[in-house]
Amino acid sequence: MGDDRPIFVCGAPRSGTTMLQLMLHAHPRIAIPPETRLVLESYRQRRDFGDLTDPRRRRALAEWITRGKGTYFADLGLDAGGVVEEIVAEADTLGTALGVVFRAYARRFGKPRWGDKRPAYVRNLPILARLFPDAQFVHIIRDGRDCVASLTEMPWHRGGVNQAISAWAQAVDHGRWARRTLGRDSYHEVRYEQLVADPETELRALCTYLGEEYDAAMTAPDRVAGVAVPARKTWHVRTHRPVGSDRVGRWASRLSPQELGLCEAVLGDRLRAQGYVLSGAPRPPAALRLGYERQALRHRLAGLRRSAVRTADRLPWTPAVAARI
Repeated sequence: MGDDRPIFVCGAPRSGTTMLQLMLHAHPRIAIPPETRLVLESYRQRRDFGDLTDPRRRRALAEWITRGKGTYFADLGLDAGGVVEEIVAEADTLGTALGVVFRAYARRFGKPRWGDKRPAYVRNLPILARLFPDAQFVHIIRDGRDCVASLTEMPWHRGGVNQAISAWAQAVDHGRWARRTLGRDSYHEVRYEQLVADPETELRALCTYLGEEYDAAMTAPDRVAGVAVPARKTWHVRTHRPVGSDRVGRWASRLSPQELGLCEAVLGDRLRAQGYVLSGAPRPPAALRLGYERQALRHRLAGLRRSAVRTADRLPWTPAVAARI
């Protein structure tokens, strides 16, 4: 039993995407690498690489993938020269070139099925679907208040509480779009709180969606964290510990009263729709709400720009990008 469709894990920042990546990577047939920062970045630069039916352009793309500044190819533990030659030999579309990389990573572990993980994918599902038309998407959803509390404590987060709240709102909204548009065969949601409370039940349902046999190794993602989580990512230290529910509901002690009030004022309808119970925190001062709305507007404008790019991609002279691997 088993399919060969690519698997992409997404969700709001700090929603459990790395834990879910490791659970899938623990499966004997599936390999999901740490974040590569290859897919969206190469898609945005695809016009610079040009027509990939030209082997010289394929080589330029391959060199960027394996040695480009800002990518995390080195975290994959692959032979860069070998990957370059594979891309040059067969990758006449961008999706194919990226698929070569993920296939090589899966081959490193002797597995037939591959995918990728990145929280930002939840805001870019149409791009992923264009690159990989047969992909299956897995969206993990966690209580927005816990995501906000955790994200604002990350050393790499610079946007404060407003950006953290907006990121969760966007993730849920894009998930709503995906449920309507992609269908049950291509889009599946996992609830973080249920996953950590009863991993086997949730992972069996996930495997059914993926067309795979459930494997008990998936409930112990800490056993593969050493090979699938780069040591430099110290904020993922908990991935080296057994799965547990100790992080559920910690927003109650980590958010200030004003932060909690802002979270529930902005996210209240979305939280309730996802089954979360509001605390009844007092509404925030008007100045705090206004600050959030300004940040959210910037996020919405960025989304409109992405939509404009996707519309331009449908023009008849746009080169094909879909994977043929």
